[in-house]
Amino acid sequence: MPPKTPTPEKGGKKTKQQTGAADAPVSSAPVPDTSTVKPEEVDNSSGPIYLVAKPLTPAEARREEIYYNVALLVITILSFYTRFYMLFHPDQVVFDEVHFGKFASYYLQGTYFFDVHPPFGKLLFALVGWLVGYDGAFLFDNIGDGYTHNKVPYLAYRALPALLGSLTVPVVFLTMKHSGYSLAACLVSAALVLFDNGHITQTRLILLDATLIFSMSCALYSYVKFMRYRNSAFSQKWWQWLLLTGLALACTISTKYVGAFTFFTIGLAVIIDLWNLLDVDNGLSLKQFSQHFFARAFALIAMPFMIYLFFFQVHFWVLNKSGPGDDFMSPEFQETLGDNELALLAKPINYYDTIAIKHKDTGAYLHSHSDRYPLRYDDGRISSQGQQVTCYPHKDANNNWVIIPAVGFPENDKLGHPVNGGDIVQLYHVVTGTYLLTHDVASPYYPTNQEFTTVSPEDAAGSRHNDTLFEIRLNNGKKEQFRTKGGLFKLIHFPTKVAMWTHTKPLPDWGYRQQEVNGNKNAQQLSNTWLVDEIVDLKDDRVKVEKKKVKQLPFMKKWLELQIAMFRHNNALTSSHPYASLPPEWPFMLRGVSFWTQNDTRSQIYLVGNPLGWWFATSCLAVLSGVFVADQLTRRRRYYVLAENVRTRLYNSAGFFLLAWAAHYFPFYIMGRQLFLHHYLPAHLASALVAGALLDFFYGNPGVFPVAYQASAAAPKKAATKKGQVVESVVQRHQPPTMYPPSSLISYGVSGVIIGLIFGVYWFFKPFTYGDPGLSVSEVLMRKWMNFDLHFAK
Repeated sequence: MPPKTPTPEKGGKKTKQQTGAADAPVSSAPVPDTSTVKPEEVDNSSGPIYLVAKPLTPAEARREEIYYNVALLVITILSFYTRFYMLFHPDQVVFDEVHFGKFASYYLQGTYFFDVHPPFGKLLFALVGWLVGYDGAFLFDNIGDGYTHNKVPYLAYRALPALLGSLTVPVVFLTMKHSGYSLAACLVSAALVLFDNGHITQTRLILLDATLIFSMSCALYSYVKFMRYRNSAFSQKWWQWLLLTGLALACTISTKYVGAFTFFTIGLAVIIDLWNLLDVDNGLSLKQFSQHFFARAFALIAMPFMIYLFFFQVHFWVLNKSGPGDDFMSPEFQETLGDNELALLAKPINYYDTIAIKHKDTGAYLHSHSDRYPLRYDDGRISSQGQQVTCYPHKDANNNWVIIPAVGFPENDKLGHPVNGGDIVQLYHVVTGTYLLTHDVASPYYPTNQEFTTVSPEDAAGSRHNDTLFEIRLNNGKKEQFRTKGGLFKLIHFPTKVAMWTHTKPLPDWGYRQQEVNGNKNAQQLSNTWLVDEIVDLKDDRVKVEKKKVKQLPFMKKWLELQIAMFRHNNALTSSHPYASLPPEWPFMLRGVSFWTQNDTRSQIYLVGNPLGWWFATSCLAVLSGVFVADQLTRRRRYYVLAENVRTRLYNSAGFFLLAWAAHYFPFYIMGRQLFLHHYLPAHLASALVAGALLDFFYGNPGVFPVAYQASAAAPKKAATKKGQVVESVVQRHQPPTMYPPSSLISYGVSGVIIGLIFGVYWFFKPFTYGDPGLSVSEVLMRKWMNFDLHFAK
C-alpha cells in the first residue's frame, strides 16, 4: 500500500505539507475557511502578519451550509430555465448546426466523414439520435432548412447541450464554494455564467461548446476538490478526485483541441505542486515522492490519453462505410471502408495506357492546349513561349496523357507491362502530340518555381530528352504497382527534383483563367499530390469490376493519419468570414456572430455576451493583476501590505483561476485560423471565477490557512503585538472542516446589485438569445453601445 502523508507527533516539528497550504504552490486551489476573519492592529512594515480567526459555532456552520444549499438549488433551477426556455424555437437549422447535426446523421448511417474536431462531442449527439430511434436521413444541408416537416428530433439533440450548459452553472458555484469563498462571492461567479447571453446561446444549439465548457468546468472543480485532500495522500477520496480530474480532462480534449489549454492549466498547477512536494522539509522520501509523481502521471496523462484513443476507436468502428470524408484520407485508409470507390474501381496502370491525371487538393485535371505562354508577363519577366500546361476542372480530351517508359520495350512486347512506384516515365499529350517537360525558366506566378511546358517528339527524343523524364513517387513510399484512384503520387522531375504542383489562383485571360502548373522546389509538400482519375478507353480484362474485400489497417496507423489530417486542415482554416473576430476584441465583447435570421418576423439569433458581465469580469482580471504587481513591488521594499494568510489564498486560488483564464485566452493570439467570439467562452468562465475571488478579497473574507480534510490545520492564534513581532500560530485539530466564511450584509448588498444589473442586461439582449420576439430596426440599434459596429442584422 502506498504510504499516506505523515502527520506530526504531539509536540513534534510540523512539516510544510502537514501545516496546510501556507507554502502550497501558487496554483493550488484552497479549501473552505474555518472562521470569520477579524484583522488585528499590527505593524505591517516589520515582517509578515496574519489575521486572527474566530471559529464558527456548530449552529452557525449548519446555517451557512443551508444557505449554500438553498442558493445552489435556486441557481440550478434558473440555469435549467434559461437554457431550456423556448428550446423548440426556431425549428430550423441554425448556424453550425449544419455541421454537427450532419455529423450526427453520418454516424447514424455509418458513413465516413472528416472533421477537424475530435469525436467525443459528436458521438454524444449520435447517441442521442440513436436513443430516440432516429435514422439520420436528414443531412442539415442549409441554414434555415426546416426540422418539423423533415421529422428531425431536433429537440432531443438540443436538449443535450442545454443539459450540459445548465449543469455548468452549479459546477461554477461549487468550484467557488469548495475553494472556500463566501456565499456572496459564489453567487456572483455563478451569475456571470448563468445570465450570460453568449453562454446561453451557444449551449442551446446543436454545437460542441456546451460539452467543451462543461468538461472544462468539471476539470477545474475536480482539481479543486483533489487539492482539498492534498494532506490525505492516496486515500480513497484523494484518488477519486484525481481520477475524475483526468476523466474531465480527457472529455475536454476529446471534444475540441482547445481542451489542451485546460491540460496546460491543470498541468502547470500539478508541476508546481510536485515541486513543493520535492522540498526536503516536507518530509517525503524520494520513494514517496515518486509515488506522488507516478500517480499524477497516470491519472492526468496516461488515463486521459487512453480515453482519448478509445473515442477514436469508437469513431472508426461506427463509420465503416465510404462517405464524403474519403478524399481526405490515403488510399490505404479508404480501402478499409465498405463500398469505397477505390475498392470497386481502382485499376492497375500499364505502360502506354492513356490516363487522366487529377490534382488531389484542387480536383483539377492536368491539361494542355496549343496556345503558348506570352513572351513577357505583367511583371516584365520573360517566358519560354512554350506550349501552355495548365489544370482544368472539367473532363476534356486535352486532359489525356499516355504514360511511356523512359526506356522502351520491344515493339512486339510493348503492352501489359505494369507501372510501379519509383519508375522513370515520360508523359505524351495525345491531342497536341507533345511531351511534358519542365526546365529552368520561371513560372508565370512564382519566379522561384519552374515553368511546365511541352516539346515535340523530336526534341523529346533528342537534346531535351532528360528534361522530359519524371519519377512516379508514390506517397506511401512503396514500389508497388501504380493504380488509378488510390495511387496517390508526386511527379518528380528526374534531373532537377522539383515536384509538379498547382494552386487555385487562375491565370490571366491568355491562360483562359485555368490553373497554373509549375515545378515546386519543396518536393515534400503535401499539396504536390496527384492521382490518376481514370484509364481512358480501357478495353482489356481490367475493365471488369470485381468487388474487393475490405482491407484492415492497424488502429494506431489510422489514428495517426487522421490526426495529421485534422491538424493540417484545422491550420488551413484561414479564409475570411464576415463575423470573424480577433482576441483583443473578445474581453470587451466588441463583435458578435449572426446565427440565424427570419426576415418576415424580424427575428434573429445573434451570439453576443452580456456586455456588463464581460466588462465587469475583464475589470476584475485587470485589478487582480494589479494587486499581484503591487504586492510584489511592496514586498521588494519589505512592506507587508497583505496578511500572510490573505496573500496565500489570493495567490493559490485567485491566481489559479487567473492562470486558467490566461491559458484559455492568450494562445489564440498565435493562431492563424478563423476565430470567433465563442472561442472566448472557456476563458470567460475562468474570468467569472476570478471576479468572485476578487470580490471576496474586497469583502474582507480572505480566510486563514487553507485546510485539507482529515489533516492538521494551522489556525492563527493572537500572540504579542509589539512592534516588529510576527503573530504566531498553533495547531487546532478538526475532522473534517464544515464551516464557510459567512457573508456580511454589505457583501450581500454589493453582490445583489451586481447580479441585478447583470440580469437586467441579460433581459435587454434576450431577443437576440432566443430569437424571439422580433425587433424593429430602431430596437436593434438601441442594443448597440459605445458606437461600436456590432454587425447586428437588421
